[in-house]
Parts: sequence; structure tokens; C-alpha cells
Amino acid sequence: MIKSMTGFASLTREDENATISVTVRTVNHRFLDLQLRVPSMLATIEPRLRALVQQRIARGRTEVSISIQSRAVPSVEVEVNEAILDAVGAALDRARERGLVSGTLTPGDLLRVPQAVTVRERTEPNAQDAIVATQAEGALATALEELDGMRVREGEHLRADLDARREVLRDLFERAAQAAEAGLEGVRVRLAERIRELRAESLADEASIAQEIVRFAGRSDITEETVRFRGHLDHWQALSESPEPCGRKLDFLLQEMNREVNTLGSKAEGPGVPELVVALKAELEKVREQVQNVE
Repeated sequence: MIKSMTGFASLTREDENATISVTVRTVNHRFLDLQLRVPSMLATIEPRLRALVQQRIARGRTEVSISIQSRAVPSVEVEVNEAILDAVGAALDRARERGLVSGTLTPGDLLRVPQAVTVRERTEPNAQDAIVATQAEGALATALEELDGMRVREGEHLRADLDARREVLRDLFERAAQAAEAGLEGVRVRLAERIRELRAESLADEASIAQEIVRFAGRSDITEETVRFRGHLDHWQALSESPEPCGRKLDFLLQEMNREVNTLGSKAEGPGVPELVVALKAELEKVREQVQNVE
């Protein structure tokens, strides 16, 4: 399947428990590079969140951000340091006896005494945290589905372009192969001349002539390159129609096709062959640029 690696999705869900915002952004990359930013209350389910992303995305730099604004009243615990308060009270009594101060301590005064009263938010998860975590996981799943839809739609445009370019490559290669076939007459003429030269030499024998024939044939025969290039084109089409991600396979296939074109250019002779080889290589480079964004 041709699916783009570029995509974006964002959603916000709000209810009586919390407001959950999810953003997912993907760009092209050789492998899956996942950056997941979540609040501490989701730390226990982070492995599940990562697995959820990996089920949808096979390749690309992926940034996932989840933020939560909880409506729950914070659960706190209050710790009173009685030793400090006793010491403060005793000191206040002594000061009052000496006429240095008057009045009594108020609750506000006690709260201002350093380390006398400590208020901490409870960190252990509660039932409402579990509900919010489940909602966040569901929100991420929805965002990933929207992202996937966007990448599929972009992939359809990519596939249309790549299909058209594949047929351009097929046409260019067939023209190059035909031109190479037309150039074989020149090869045959040179081969016949070389055989006459060998036979004119007193030390030449039939084995030398046979070896020369094989050498000339090997240098000019492009049958293997033609068969392989056509096979690569068919494989390309099959990959495009497969439901599996195919970006990396297409990239490798294009490298192989480029090698066949290089070999064709070094072997073949004929009118227009060099120009057609240049056109093939230029078109292959354009395709490789497009494939860099295919998952």
C-alpha cells in the first residue's frame, strides 16, 4: 500500500472528569522514531500507548502529545509537626510573661511557621485517574485513526503519481532496449572484422575465435538487464497493490533498477541510447524523492 508518512491529527475531549487534548504529527524518516509526551498520571499505561501507536504507524518520525486538565478535587494529606508547634507555643508563653508580646496564635499564624504544617497532594492513583487514563487511551486511538485516514488519502495522490512515472520508465526503457537492438548491427560488423583479423594471424585458432565471440556477445547482450528491469516494474506494481507498508522495499527496488540502467548504458550501443539512459536515471531520481515519503 502506498501510504504517506506525513500527517497530522488533533482532538479534544471534554466531560465531567477532565479535558483531554491529543496531538499526533508525523513526518518522513527511515525508521519509526516515536516521541511520546504524556502527563505523569499516564505513566503506568505508557507502554500501552506506545503499542497503540506502533499498531498504526510502521515508519516515520512520530510526535505524540497528550495533555490532561483534571476536574477532580485534589486529594491532599496534612501533616502537623507537633514538636515544632510545642516549641513555638512555649517560646510565645515566655515572651508573653516578659511582656514582649500579647494575644494568641491564630491558625493563620501556625500555617506560616516553617515546617510546622505540611500539605501534600496524594500521588497514588485513584479510581477517577483510572477512568481518565482509559479515556486518554481512547482519545489517542481516535486521533491515530484520523491520522491514518489523512495518510491514506495523501498516499492515493502519491500512488497516482508513482503509477504514472512507472509507465514513463517502462516506455523509456523499452525505447532504450529497441535502440540497443538496432545498434547490434554495428557490433556484428565489428565482430566479423575481428574474426577476420584473428584468422589472418598465423597463431590464431578456433578457440581464440570462439573466445572473442563470447567476449563480444557478453559486452553487447542486454537480455538479462531487460528481463530484470521488467520484473522490477511488475514487482513495483505488486507492492503498490499490497496492503503492507512498502516504502523501504520500493526504495531498495529503485536502487536495483538504477543498477540495471547503468549496466544497459555501459553495454548498449545504438542511436539515442545515451540520451535515453540519462532520461531513465533522471526519472528514477524523481521517483526516489517521492518514495522517501512513502511509509
